[in-house]
Amino acid sequence: MNVDGVRNSEPSYVKSEFPLSKITGKIIAAAKQAHAHLGPGYEEVIYQRALALELPSQGLEFEREVWIDVLYRDQKVGRKRVDFLVEEVMVEIKAKSAIEDVDIVQTLSYLKASGFEVGLLLNFGGKSLGIKRLIYTKEQL
Repeated sequence: MNVDGVRNSEPSYVKSEFPLSKITGKIIAAAKQAHAHLGPGYEEVIYQRALALELPSQGLEFEREVWIDVLYRDQKVGRKRVDFLVEEVMVEIKAKSAIEDVDIVQTLSYLKASGFEVGLLLNFGGKSLGIKRLIYTKEQL
């Protein structure tokens, strides 16, 4: 709410300093809804399915379980599956007690391979939804 007692139109997780903040804010809103409804304790696939049901309510277009090529010196050396590509944002889902450094490194690697600049790492396994916004720059890896 603002000082006049009127509700702000943008949720607190939409922040202009973050690239693609309006999209990531809508993704976070959908994830918060799914987490509030389900709570912790399920496998990743349950949260993926729930998020897939919530994303359209935020007006978002997405693809689920998308294979991306991993390149080494412009040669394909493998493929990895990312959980979601939501418009211009890559989304990875976890269902564990807390986000770990290895999860962040994995998501940054997927960003690099996919060519996407912005990613969200969402962890549904905790009491509250864990959220990490990640931006890939060539200097990071």
